[in-house]
Amino acid sequence: MKLYINHKSPVPLHVQAEELLRKIITDPQYANGKLLPNEVDLAKQLAISRTTLRQALNKLVYEGLLIRKKGIGTKVAGAQVSSKSNNWLSFSQEMNARGIPIRNFELHISWVNPDEQIANFFEISASKKILKLERLRGRAEGPFVYFVSYFHPRVGLTGDEDFKRPLYEILETDHSVIANLSKEEISAKAADKFIAGKLEVDLNTPILFRKRFVYDQGDRPIEFNLGYYKADSFVYTIESRRE
Repeated sequence: MKLYINHKSPVPLHVQAEELLRKIITDPQYANGKLLPNEVDLAKQLAISRTTLRQALNKLVYEGLLIRKKGIGTKVAGAQVSSKSNNWLSFSQEMNARGIPIRNFELHISWVNPDEQIANFFEISASKKILKLERLRGRAEGPFVYFVSYFHPRVGLTGDEDFKRPLYEILETDHSVIANLSKEEISAKAADKFIAGKLEVDLNTPILFRKRFVYDQGDRPIEFNLGYYKADSFVYTIESRRE
């Protein structure tokens, strides 16, 4: 692949470098895990500064398209999927926006009594039945995330909804409930027998575990969500801005 940047173009160099990198990572040799040319050589070949090149590289690393390891180099992230914590699209909407086709491997709906933690979050009695939604999702080649959602009775879900539709679209369109605030806890844990079976990994394999607490426009709790992600197939990015 010929690597070239047009220094006479009105398009900024870092933007051209970013577009070039996006073409490079589609090359089969890099898509299969070969390290990208090192920064010094690539910057020299393109006749741009390492700072300009690094600006483009950082953009793709942030998007989860590249992985950079100190002392080793930069390579294509491969099958990893990334998600931004400040993205208020539903999971299926976000993956669709990224051009990642998602397959639903399992979908289960049940009515259960909440445990103490969930009952306290919803501020309801543990004897009050709530809707539980379980979904195993991933790419065509296999699942990479298992979601468990519990919903406050106030939301009005009946269980007859088409949960193949985006969740927050269902809440807003069908039940006039707008998810407005999300608080999240992210940690690493070992996969127990149940989760290992769902995600098709070995027992005690490290996984990414996320709790999400979702509130409506009146700061009332509407969803308690648990997500179990295969660590080698998913990147969770967090963006913060200093005010």
